[in-house]
Amino acid sequence: MARIALIGTGFVADYYSRTLANHANLVVAGAFDIDAARLEAFCRFHGHHSYASLEAALADDTVDIVVNLAPPQAHFEINRLALEAGRHVYCEKPLAMEPGQAAELVDLANSKGLFLSGAPANALSDAQILTARLIEEGRIGTPRLVYAEMEDGAVFRDNWQEWRSASGAPWPGMHEFEIGCTLEHAGYALSWLFALFGRAKSVQSFSALAFPDKGPGTENLAMASDFSVGCIEFASGPVARITCGLAAPRDRSLTIVGDAGTIIVRDLWDDRSPVHLSRFGEKDPFVTRLLKLYERKSGKHLPGKLFGGHVVPYPANGGRKLPRYPSRIDFAAGIADLAKAIEGGTAPLLTAERAVHLTELALALGRGGAGMEFH
Repeated sequence: MARIALIGTGFVADYYSRTLANHANLVVAGAFDIDAARLEAFCRFHGHHSYASLEAALADDTVDIVVNLAPPQAHFEINRLALEAGRHVYCEKPLAMEPGQAAELVDLANSKGLFLSGAPANALSDAQILTARLIEEGRIGTPRLVYAEMEDGAVFRDNWQEWRSASGAPWPGMHEFEIGCTLEHAGYALSWLFALFGRAKSVQSFSALAFPDKGPGTENLAMASDFSVGCIEFASGPVARITCGLAAPRDRSLTIVGDAGTIIVRDLWDDRSPVHLSRFGEKDPFVTRLLKLYERKSGKHLPGKLFGGHVVPYPANGGRKLPRYPSRIDFAAGIADLAKAIEGGTAPLLTAERAVHLTELALALGRGGAGMEFH
Protein backbone atom coordinates (compact mmCIF):
# COMPACT_ATOMS: atom_id res chain seq x y z
CA MET A 1 0.00 0.00 0.00
CA ALA A 2 1.38 3.43 -0.96
CA ARG A 3 0.12 6.77 0.30
CA ILE A 4 0.26 9.58 -2.24
CA ALA A 5 0.04 13.38 -2.11
CA LEU A 6 -1.40 15.13 -5.16
CA ILE A 7 0.25 18.47 -5.90
CA GLY A 8 -1.92 20.44 -8.31
CA THR A 9 -5.69 20.00 -8.58
CA GLY A 10 -6.36 21.40 -12.04
CA PHE A 11 -8.04 19.78 -15.03
CA VAL A 12 -5.86 16.67 -15.27
CA ALA A 13 -6.05 15.91 -11.54
CA ASP A 14 -9.61 14.65 -11.93
CA TYR A 15 -8.44 12.06 -14.46
CA TYR A 16 -5.94 10.78 -11.91
CA SER A 17 -8.43 10.72 -9.02
CA ARG A 18 -11.10 8.95 -11.04
CA THR A 19 -8.73 6.16 -12.12
CA LEU A 20 -7.29 5.57 -8.64
CA ALA A 21 -10.19 3.16 -8.10
CA ASN A 22 -8.39 0.72 -10.44
CA HIS A 23 -5.50 0.35 -8.02
CA ALA A 24 -6.06 -0.97 -4.51
CA ASN A 25 -2.40 -0.33 -3.66
CA LEU A 26 -2.88 3.47 -3.75
CA VAL A 27 -4.36 5.70 -1.04
CA VAL A 28 -4.59 9.49 -1.26
CA ALA A 29 -3.09 11.11 1.84
CA GLY A 30 -4.09 14.58 0.65
CA ALA A 31 -3.84 17.24 -2.01
CA PHE A 32 -2.52 20.78 -2.39
CA ASP A 33 -2.97 23.60 -4.89
CA ILE A 34 -1.95 27.26 -4.76
CA ASP A 35 -5.52 28.13 -5.77
CA ALA A 36 -7.42 27.68 -2.49
CA ALA A 37 -10.87 27.67 -4.12
CA ARG A 38 -9.80 25.09 -6.69
CA LEU A 39 -8.27 22.92 -3.96
CA GLU A 40 -11.41 23.11 -1.84
CA ALA A 41 -13.69 22.18 -4.77
CA PHE A 42 -11.46 19.27 -5.79
CA CYS A 43 -11.14 17.81 -2.29
CA ARG A 44 -14.86 18.22 -1.60
CA PHE A 45 -15.74 16.40 -4.84
CA HIS A 46 -13.35 13.48 -4.32
CA GLY A 47 -13.38 13.34 -0.52
CA HIS A 48 -9.65 14.03 -0.19
CA HIS A 49 -7.86 15.75 2.67
CA SER A 50 -6.36 19.15 1.79
CA TYR A 51 -2.95 20.40 2.88
CA ALA A 52 -2.52 24.01 3.93
CA SER A 53 0.71 24.40 1.96
CA LEU A 54 3.20 22.60 -0.25
CA GLU A 55 5.56 22.48 2.71
CA ALA A 56 2.89 20.71 4.79
CA ALA A 57 2.36 18.12 2.07
CA LEU A 58 6.07 17.41 1.73
CA ALA A 59 6.48 17.25 5.52
CA ASP A 60 3.82 14.54 5.88
CA ASP A 61 5.90 11.51 6.83
CA THR A 62 3.04 9.14 5.94
CA VAL A 63 3.39 10.07 2.25
CA ASP A 64 5.32 7.64 0.09
CA ILE A 65 4.86 9.24 -3.36
CA VAL A 66 4.42 12.86 -4.36
CA VAL A 67 2.36 13.09 -7.56
CA ASN A 68 3.29 16.32 -9.34
CA LEU A 69 0.31 17.61 -11.38
CA ALA A 70 1.29 21.28 -11.35
CA PRO A 71 1.84 23.27 -14.58
CA PRO A 72 5.03 22.27 -16.47
CA GLN A 73 6.93 25.43 -15.52
CA ALA A 74 6.71 24.36 -11.86
CA HIS A 75 7.62 20.70 -12.37
CA PHE A 76 11.36 20.94 -11.81
CA GLU A 77 11.17 22.90 -8.56
CA ILE A 78 8.40 20.77 -7.03
CA ASN A 79 10.16 17.56 -8.08
CA ARG A 80 13.39 18.81 -6.54
CA LEU A 81 11.74 19.80 -3.26
CA ALA A 82 9.89 16.49 -3.02
CA LEU A 83 13.05 14.45 -3.59
CA GLU A 84 14.96 16.54 -1.07
CA ALA A 85 12.14 15.85 1.41
CA GLY A 86 12.77 12.13 0.92
CA ARG A 87 9.69 11.33 -1.14
CA HIS A 88 9.46 9.21 -4.27
CA VAL A 89 8.06 11.24 -7.20
CA TYR A 90 5.67 10.61 -10.04
CA CYS A 91 5.47 13.62 -12.37
CA GLU A 92 3.17 14.65 -15.16
CA LYS A 93 5.05 15.32 -18.40
CA PRO A 94 7.60 16.82 -18.73
CA LEU A 95 9.96 16.30 -15.80
CA ALA A 96 11.36 19.79 -16.39
CA MET A 97 11.49 22.49 -19.03
CA GLU A 98 15.15 21.80 -19.82
CA PRO A 99 16.80 18.40 -20.46
CA GLY A 100 19.67 19.32 -18.13
CA GLN A 101 17.25 19.95 -15.27
CA ALA A 102 15.56 16.60 -15.90
CA ALA A 103 18.92 14.82 -15.72
CA GLU A 104 19.71 16.73 -12.53
CA LEU A 105 16.55 15.31 -10.93
CA VAL A 106 17.61 11.76 -11.81
CA ASP A 107 20.98 12.33 -10.17
CA LEU A 108 19.28 13.71 -7.07
CA ALA A 109 16.87 10.75 -6.87
CA ASN A 110 19.72 8.26 -7.27
CA SER A 111 21.80 9.98 -4.60
CA LYS A 112 18.94 9.63 -2.12
CA GLY A 113 17.94 6.11 -3.10
CA LEU A 114 14.54 7.30 -4.34
CA PHE A 115 12.44 6.45 -7.38
CA LEU A 116 11.53 9.11 -9.94
CA SER A 117 8.93 8.22 -12.54
CA GLY A 118 6.81 10.10 -15.03
CA ALA A 119 3.77 10.24 -17.27
CA PRO A 120 2.20 9.51 -19.61
CA ALA A 121 0.93 6.11 -18.53
CA ASN A 122 -0.78 5.21 -21.82
CA ALA A 123 2.30 3.08 -22.58
CA LEU A 124 0.86 0.67 -19.98
CA SER A 125 -2.45 0.36 -21.85
CA ASP A 126 -4.03 -2.85 -23.05
CA ALA A 127 -3.68 -1.50 -26.60
CA GLN A 128 0.09 -1.09 -26.22
CA ILE A 129 0.45 -4.56 -24.71
CA LEU A 130 -1.54 -6.06 -27.60
CA THR A 131 0.50 -4.17 -30.21
CA ALA A 132 3.80 -5.21 -28.61
CA ARG A 133 2.67 -8.84 -28.65
CA LEU A 134 1.81 -8.67 -32.36
CA ILE A 135 5.26 -7.28 -33.13
CA GLU A 136 7.02 -9.85 -30.93
CA GLU A 137 5.11 -12.64 -32.69
CA GLY A 138 6.43 -11.40 -36.03
CA ARG A 139 2.95 -10.67 -37.37
CA ILE A 140 4.24 -7.74 -39.49
CA GLY A 141 7.83 -8.89 -39.83
CA THR A 142 10.50 -6.37 -38.83
CA PRO A 143 9.07 -2.89 -38.10
CA ARG A 144 10.57 -0.37 -40.50
CA LEU A 145 8.45 2.78 -40.60
CA VAL A 146 6.10 4.46 -38.11
CA TYR A 147 3.61 7.32 -38.43
CA ALA A 148 2.33 8.87 -35.19
CA GLU A 149 -0.42 11.51 -35.25
CA MET A 150 -1.26 13.87 -32.40
CA GLU A 151 -3.83 16.21 -33.93
CA ASP A 152 -6.61 17.42 -31.67
CA GLY A 153 -8.78 19.49 -33.97
CA ALA A 154 -9.20 23.29 -33.96
CA VAL A 155 -9.83 23.53 -30.22
CA PHE A 156 -9.17 27.28 -30.25
CA ARG A 157 -12.26 27.72 -32.44
CA ASP A 158 -14.37 25.62 -30.07
CA ASN A 159 -16.05 26.76 -26.84
CA TRP A 160 -13.02 25.72 -24.77
CA GLN A 161 -13.64 28.50 -22.22
CA GLU A 162 -16.65 26.51 -21.03
CA TRP A 163 -14.92 23.12 -20.71
CA ARG A 164 -14.78 21.82 -17.13
CA SER A 165 -13.42 18.72 -15.44
CA ALA A 166 -15.57 16.52 -13.19
CA SER A 167 -14.85 18.65 -10.12
CA GLY A 168 -15.26 21.92 -12.01
CA ALA A 169 -11.69 22.86 -13.00
CA PRO A 170 -11.53 24.84 -16.27
CA TRP A 171 -9.60 23.46 -19.20
CA PRO A 172 -6.30 25.44 -19.19
CA GLY A 173 -6.55 26.79 -22.73
CA MET A 174 -4.35 29.84 -22.16
CA HIS A 175 -1.65 27.63 -20.70
CA GLU A 176 -1.99 25.15 -23.58
CA PHE A 177 -1.48 27.91 -26.15
CA GLU A 178 1.54 29.31 -24.29
CA ILE A 179 3.24 25.96 -23.65
CA GLY A 180 2.37 24.52 -27.04
CA CYS A 181 0.56 21.41 -28.18
CA THR A 182 3.80 19.47 -28.73
CA LEU A 183 4.97 19.67 -25.14
CA GLU A 184 1.43 18.89 -23.98
CA HIS A 185 0.63 16.01 -26.36
CA ALA A 186 3.73 14.54 -28.02
CA GLY A 187 4.44 12.46 -24.94
CA TYR A 188 1.39 10.28 -25.59
CA ALA A 189 2.95 9.12 -28.86
CA LEU A 190 6.54 9.16 -27.62
CA SER A 191 5.65 6.92 -24.66
CA TRP A 192 4.36 4.26 -27.06
CA LEU A 193 7.35 4.60 -29.37
CA PHE A 194 9.79 4.24 -26.48
CA ALA A 195 7.90 1.20 -25.11
CA LEU A 196 7.94 -0.50 -28.51
CA PHE A 197 11.33 0.52 -29.93
CA GLY A 198 13.49 1.87 -27.11
CA ARG A 199 15.68 4.96 -27.21
CA ALA A 200 15.97 7.33 -30.13
CA LYS A 201 19.25 7.63 -31.98
CA SER A 202 18.49 11.01 -33.53
CA VAL A 203 15.67 13.48 -34.18
CA GLN A 204 15.11 16.17 -36.79
CA SER A 205 12.24 18.60 -36.22
CA PHE A 206 10.34 21.61 -37.48
CA SER A 207 7.73 23.68 -35.65
CA ALA A 208 5.69 26.78 -36.40
CA LEU A 209 2.97 29.05 -35.06
CA ALA A 210 0.46 28.55 -37.84
CA PHE A 211 -2.53 30.19 -36.12
CA PRO A 212 -1.43 33.24 -34.08
CA ASP A 213 -5.07 34.31 -33.63
CA LYS A 214 -6.53 31.98 -31.00
CA GLY A 215 -9.65 34.08 -30.45
CA PRO A 216 -10.93 36.63 -27.91
CA GLY A 217 -8.94 36.91 -24.71
CA THR A 218 -5.74 35.45 -26.14
CA GLU A 219 -4.45 38.55 -27.92
CA ASN A 220 -1.63 39.24 -25.46
CA LEU A 221 -0.42 35.69 -24.99
CA ALA A 222 3.13 34.71 -25.88
CA MET A 223 2.07 31.88 -28.18
CA ALA A 224 4.12 28.73 -28.58
CA SER A 225 4.13 26.72 -31.80
CA ASP A 226 0.83 25.01 -32.63
CA PHE A 227 2.28 22.67 -35.24
CA SER A 228 5.33 20.46 -35.25
CA VAL A 229 6.66 17.56 -37.26
CA GLY A 230 9.67 15.46 -36.44
CA CYS A 231 11.50 12.45 -37.78
CA ILE A 232 13.01 10.09 -35.24
CA GLU A 233 15.53 7.34 -35.92
CA PHE A 234 15.54 4.65 -33.23
CA ALA A 235 18.66 2.81 -32.21
CA SER A 236 16.75 -0.45 -32.71
CA GLY A 237 16.16 0.37 -36.38
CA PRO A 238 12.72 1.84 -37.14
CA VAL A 239 12.21 5.39 -38.39
CA ALA A 240 9.19 7.39 -37.19
CA ARG A 241 7.44 10.56 -38.24
CA ILE A 242 5.44 12.29 -35.50
CA THR A 243 3.08 15.22 -36.10
CA CYS A 244 1.45 17.40 -33.44
CA GLY A 245 -1.08 20.13 -34.07
CA LEU A 246 -4.03 22.14 -32.80
CA ALA A 247 -5.93 22.65 -36.04
CA ALA A 248 -6.18 19.56 -38.25
CA PRO A 249 -9.09 17.14 -37.64
CA ARG A 250 -8.64 14.93 -34.60
CA ASP A 251 -6.32 12.01 -35.31
CA ARG A 252 -4.38 10.20 -32.61
CA SER A 253 -3.55 7.09 -34.59
CA LEU A 254 -0.33 5.11 -34.84
CA THR A 255 0.69 3.21 -37.98
CA ILE A 256 3.54 0.70 -37.86
CA VAL A 257 4.71 -0.68 -41.19
CA GLY A 258 6.84 -3.80 -41.20
CA ASP A 259 8.30 -5.71 -44.12
CA ALA A 260 5.42 -8.20 -43.94
CA GLY A 261 2.43 -6.10 -42.90
CA THR A 262 0.96 -3.18 -41.01
CA ILE A 263 -0.51 -2.44 -37.58
CA ILE A 264 -2.79 0.56 -37.09
CA VAL A 265 -3.83 1.70 -33.62
CA ARG A 266 -6.80 4.00 -33.98
CA ASP A 267 -6.38 6.08 -30.81
CA LEU A 268 -3.37 6.31 -28.50
CA TRP A 269 -5.63 7.91 -25.88
CA ASP A 270 -7.84 4.83 -25.64
CA ASP A 271 -6.75 2.04 -23.30
CA ARG A 272 -8.44 -0.55 -25.51
CA SER A 273 -8.30 1.18 -28.87
CA PRO A 274 -9.18 -0.94 -31.90
CA VAL A 275 -5.95 -2.39 -33.30
CA HIS A 276 -5.97 -3.30 -37.01
CA LEU A 277 -3.62 -5.91 -38.42
CA SER A 278 -3.04 -6.46 -42.13
CA ARG A 279 -0.46 -8.56 -43.89
CA PHE A 280 0.80 -7.86 -47.38
CA GLY A 281 -0.94 -10.09 -49.90
CA GLU A 282 -3.94 -10.82 -47.66
CA LYS A 283 -7.44 -9.62 -48.49
CA ASP A 284 -9.16 -6.99 -46.41
CA PRO A 285 -12.35 -8.00 -44.59
CA PHE A 286 -15.43 -8.21 -46.80
CA VAL A 287 -17.01 -4.99 -45.52
CA THR A 288 -13.81 -3.01 -46.10
CA ARG A 289 -13.53 -4.38 -49.65
CA LEU A 290 -17.16 -3.49 -50.27
CA LEU A 291 -16.65 0.10 -49.08
CA LYS A 292 -13.52 0.48 -51.22
CA LEU A 293 -15.44 -0.87 -54.22
CA TYR A 294 -18.19 1.67 -53.59
CA GLU A 295 -15.63 4.49 -53.56
CA ARG A 296 -14.14 3.32 -56.85
CA LYS A 297 -17.51 2.84 -58.57
CA SER A 298 -19.10 6.04 -57.27
CA GLY A 299 -16.02 8.21 -57.54
CA LYS A 300 -16.76 9.51 -54.06
CA HIS A 301 -14.83 9.31 -50.80
CA LEU A 302 -16.73 7.97 -47.83
CA PRO A 303 -16.64 10.05 -44.65
CA GLY A 304 -14.15 8.72 -42.14
CA LYS A 305 -11.00 6.72 -42.57
CA LEU A 306 -10.85 3.14 -43.87
CA PHE A 307 -8.24 1.49 -41.69
CA GLY A 308 -8.22 -1.86 -43.47
CA GLY A 309 -7.01 -5.12 -42.05
CA HIS A 310 -8.63 -7.18 -39.33
CA VAL A 311 -9.41 -5.85 -35.86
CA VAL A 312 -7.47 -7.97 -33.37
CA PRO A 313 -9.56 -9.14 -30.40
CA TYR A 314 -8.56 -8.33 -26.84
CA PRO A 315 -8.59 -10.72 -23.88
CA ALA A 316 -11.58 -10.25 -21.56
CA ASN A 317 -11.88 -6.73 -20.16
CA GLY A 318 -10.49 -6.46 -16.66
CA GLY A 319 -13.19 -3.95 -15.73
CA ARG A 320 -10.94 -0.93 -15.33
CA LYS A 321 -12.67 2.41 -14.78
CA LEU A 322 -11.57 4.95 -17.39
CA PRO A 323 -12.41 8.58 -18.05
CA ARG A 324 -14.96 9.31 -20.72
CA TYR A 325 -13.92 9.93 -24.32
CA PRO A 326 -11.63 11.47 -25.47
CA SER A 327 -9.12 10.63 -22.71
CA ARG A 328 -9.73 6.94 -22.01
CA ILE A 329 -6.37 6.45 -20.27
CA ASP A 330 -5.73 4.85 -16.89
CA PHE A 331 -3.81 7.88 -15.63
CA ALA A 332 -3.15 6.34 -12.20
CA ALA A 333 -1.53 3.23 -13.72
CA GLY A 334 1.88 4.89 -13.70
CA ILE A 335 1.60 5.70 -9.99
CA ALA A 336 0.53 2.12 -9.25
CA ASP A 337 3.52 0.86 -11.25
CA LEU A 338 5.81 3.05 -9.14
CA ALA A 339 4.17 1.87 -5.89
CA LYS A 340 4.72 -1.75 -6.91
CA ALA A 341 8.39 -1.01 -7.67
CA ILE A 342 8.88 0.64 -4.26
CA GLU A 343 7.35 -2.34 -2.49
CA GLY A 344 9.33 -4.89 -4.48
CA GLY A 345 12.60 -2.96 -4.65
CA THR A 346 12.66 -3.21 -8.44
CA ALA A 347 12.74 -0.50 -11.11
CA PRO A 348 9.33 0.77 -12.30
CA LEU A 349 8.31 0.14 -15.89
CA LEU A 350 8.11 3.92 -16.34
CA THR A 351 11.70 4.66 -15.35
CA ALA A 352 13.35 7.99 -14.66
CA GLU A 353 15.63 7.50 -17.66
CA ARG A 354 12.56 7.04 -19.86
CA ALA A 355 11.02 10.26 -18.49
CA VAL A 356 14.23 12.17 -19.20
CA HIS A 357 14.42 10.83 -22.75
CA LEU A 358 10.77 11.70 -23.45
CA THR A 359 11.45 15.19 -22.11
CA GLU A 360 14.45 15.56 -24.44
CA LEU A 361 12.43 14.44 -27.44
CA ALA A 362 9.34 16.54 -26.69
CA LEU A 363 11.41 19.68 -26.17
CA ALA A 364 13.35 19.06 -29.41
CA LEU A 365 10.12 18.55 -31.36
CA GLY A 366 8.40 21.59 -29.88
CA ARG A 367 11.26 23.98 -30.45
CA GLY A 368 11.94 22.77 -33.98
CA GLY A 369 14.72 23.72 -36.33
CA ALA A 370 17.14 21.42 -34.60
CA GLY A 371 18.77 18.09 -35.09
CA MET A 372 19.79 16.08 -32.04
CA GLU A 373 21.68 12.86 -31.57
CA PHE A 374 21.49 10.66 -28.50
CA HIS A 375 23.96 8.21 -27.06
